[in-house]
Amino acid sequence: MAAAVGAFLVAGLLLALTGLVPALGGLMARIPGSLAQAMLAGVLLQLCLAPFKALGSVPVFVAPVILCWLLLMKFAPRWAVPAALLVALGVIGISLASAGTPVAVGSFIPVLEWTTPVFSFQAMAGIAVPLFVVTMASQNIPGVAVLRSFGYETPWRPAMLVTGAGTVAGAPFGGHVINLAALSAALAAGEDAGGDRSRRWIAGFTSGPAYLVLAAFSAALVSVVGKAPAGMLEAVAGLALPGTLASAVSAALSDADDRTAPAVTFLMAASGLAFAGIGSAFWALLAGLVVRFALRPRPGIRPGKTSG
Repeated sequence: MAAAVGAFLVAGLLLALTGLVPALGGLMARIPGSLAQAMLAGVLLQLCLAPFKALGSVPVFVAPVILCWLLLMKFAPRWAVPAALLVALGVIGISLASAGTPVAVGSFIPVLEWTTPVFSFQAMAGIAVPLFVVTMASQNIPGVAVLRSFGYETPWRPAMLVTGAGTVAGAPFGGHVINLAALSAALAAGEDAGGDRSRRWIAGFTSGPAYLVLAAFSAALVSVVGKAPAGMLEAVAGLALPGTLASAVSAALSDADDRTAPAVTFLMAASGLAFAGIGSAFWALLAGLVVRFALRPRPGIRPGKTSG
């Protein structure tokens, strides 16, 4: 763990250094919004399927959660997901109590521990560099693209410097890279965060205190959820995303003359392909850009026409 913490520190420094390369920010600004939305939709698809898959495997546990979500979506949409989470935790608690599953009360209390970092060549090569590359390719680049597709320009240099510094500060306590997470960005920047675009920052800002509250109960949540029926937590997460998925699909395919590249991007992201330790989000964007370039009309030839 000490060597891993040292690697986390180095990964944070590498993130901060990327903020000094403005060309990277300019390059990501050129990613078309339709491809970013298609990538987001593909990543969300598997998550949105989770409630219905869980309904088939553990219907007694998942049905009350979905029913609660549906009722709240009708009468109080803003509280639908938090209410579904509370119902899920209640169902988990009842199932554990009825099964007589022991849960150690001592495991409910989180403990903060400092780990003195140790720097080794093996950890730098095996953890720090791959973690940096994966974070940039799977989170930061898609995150910037998603924010831009919603009309928000990411300040590249400050974002990298702050996330890098935050990673360095959190590493001795076991935290790894802080990043521009694509899914979190979509939830805070999309229409589900409010109709007024100028006030959607509140959703992102309040997630910070919410994380701190969850951190205080993290040991209890892990202890309880770890003993829950398979698919329960994924089901609740999936219920938070159908609206975002629908918006992403609609935006990705809105241009009737440019649907092939977004469709390929969507399918690649939904496939879950992982190569060289990098997730499908990056490869989906790359595939979409390649297809878009390959199908770009040649100068002097209108779409649908061929040369004589």
